[in-house]
Amino acid sequence: MEQLKGQPCPACLKKTLTLSEDDMEIPYFGKVFIFGMECKACGFLKSDVEAEKPRDPCKITFTIEKDKDMSVRVIKSAAAKLSLPQLRLSVEPGVDAIGYVSNIEGVLTRFEDVLKAEKDIADDEDKTRCKNLLKKIWKIKCGDLPTKIIIEDPTGNSGIISERAVVEQLKAKQVKV
Repeated sequence: MEQLKGQPCPACLKKTLTLSEDDMEIPYFGKVFIFGMECKACGFLKSDVEAEKPRDPCKITFTIEKDKDMSVRVIKSAAAKLSLPQLRLSVEPGVDAIGYVSNIEGVLTRFEDVLKAEKDIADDEDKTRCKNLLKKIWKIKCGDLPTKIIIEDPTGNSGIISERAVVEQLKAKQVKV
């Protein structure tokens, strides 16, 4: 991994930002580059994943059916939308979006972390909603609640590495004029 320390942070402007770059070979996907920025002073964090070779915009759908699916590899670029439609949970692309290489369990744990933090500051109605979603995520992890995970990536830099993953061309959204 290559690192460049002492760079100016885009958030706090202190020279405490570390830039990092690494590459990884992912079976059935190819070589990817992982880029990161992290500031020790203010906690600013940004990361992304980019495939070595250009890829077409894609929509990947995978149904989590059993606990063994927790180890299925997931590549999510910062430009991708990742959703669990049956739970009405999603991560949208945008300024604060990050890219990463993980597995299904790691993706679910990211949702759990957000829900736990939200639950701590929520009113009673939202606390109940968070608790119910956390229970559902636990059931998904145990293989007791089949659930779809969908990644839509206009850059094509995302993937779910499984023979059961369904990859389609991402259709451009129609803009009304």
